[in-house]
Amino acid sequence: MLFLLIAAVMVLIAFLIVLPPLWRKYPPIESDQDQRNIAIARQRLAELKEQLQAGALSQALYNEQLAELELALSDDLDIVCHVKASPTQGRWMALVLVFAMPFVAGSLYWTLGDYQSLSQTEQAAATPGQEQINSMVTGLAERLQKQPDDALGWTMLGRSYKYLQQYPKAVEAFEHAYRLIGDQPEIMLLYADALAFANNEQLAGKPAELVFKALAMEPGNVTGLWLGGMAKAQTGDFAAAMELWKKLEAQLPPGSEGRQEIQGLLAKLATQLPEGATKAEPKSAQASGIEVQVSLAPELQKLANPGDTVFIYAQALSGPKMPLAIVRKQVSELPLTVNLTDAMAMMPTMKLSNFEQVKLLARVSKSGDAMQKPGDLIGVIEQAALTDKSPHKIVITSAIK
Repeated sequence: MLFLLIAAVMVLIAFLIVLPPLWRKYPPIESDQDQRNIAIARQRLAELKEQLQAGALSQALYNEQLAELELALSDDLDIVCHVKASPTQGRWMALVLVFAMPFVAGSLYWTLGDYQSLSQTEQAAATPGQEQINSMVTGLAERLQKQPDDALGWTMLGRSYKYLQQYPKAVEAFEHAYRLIGDQPEIMLLYADALAFANNEQLAGKPAELVFKALAMEPGNVTGLWLGGMAKAQTGDFAAAMELWKKLEAQLPPGSEGRQEIQGLLAKLATQLPEGATKAEPKSAQASGIEVQVSLAPELQKLANPGDTVFIYAQALSGPKMPLAIVRKQVSELPLTVNLTDAMAMMPTMKLSNFEQVKLLARVSKSGDAMQKPGDLIGVIEQAALTDKSPHKIVITSAIK
């Protein structure tokens, strides 16, 4: 009913535009032409009189041009206009349009249109409920189990799980997509973002590696600059965070909400920079690192898969168990050597350089979760001094029960 009402209003508006000019009576053309010729002759006569009074014309020349003007006006007024205005001119067309337009439009819609689609469109416009979304995501996940090589499908599934705030599942989906697509900045950043959300929004370790790898390929990537700045800020490297976010600020439209947010963060970071801070600050963080060599005991190798995650990290000997520095690798990379530094800290206030002695751990996580679970494989060095620059060897020798 609403559609028919709108269509009727639109037809009425069209009639109001088209019909009045067709129905209106116009004055005779010859009458208008005579009046214009007389007005032009009067204007020319006034100009001749002004020129005579100013001395620009002699009396003889004035009389000659006046005679020519009178002759020209006489000729113009004698012309008989053959165009006559008919009292019914255009009215027959108006009558045809009034009856023909609705008939033709209705016939075409009846033949080519689909009135049932109106109700279908209204139904389609309704926002799907949470159950429908869950059902669609479940269906996509089931399809990907049968078609595991669909990289685009895994990416869509990861985005869907992230929207639903099911971050561990989003990590798994993006990990599948990353394996299929490889080092492509967009998928690396999606994967890193999901990993961070799954780990209490912390970017230390694997997420930071992915972010800066993506930035090396696309230095101006907006998402990469945002996540890179966040990663540096979380490690306490405020100077590097400011540098990345200033690049991001330059790419955002002036006055936009995103640019205002970045400017607010830059203002906060500026208050946390020590006086006289320079770009040499990250080198001092590197100097406080500790070298760790990690290997997996031969008897446990059958319990680990090449794609299993390996967390290598340092903890304080007492107090909170939050890692002071952490690196994420895979079993396929073992044995390996890493250098734990302040740049890998999860919190700016909890860094390696704040402690003289630390506990070193290497853990194979079957689930990929940063939280320790039964079935994980682990190796530990109970106490290591940061002043000892020799490699600290960890052999993963036991399983957590």
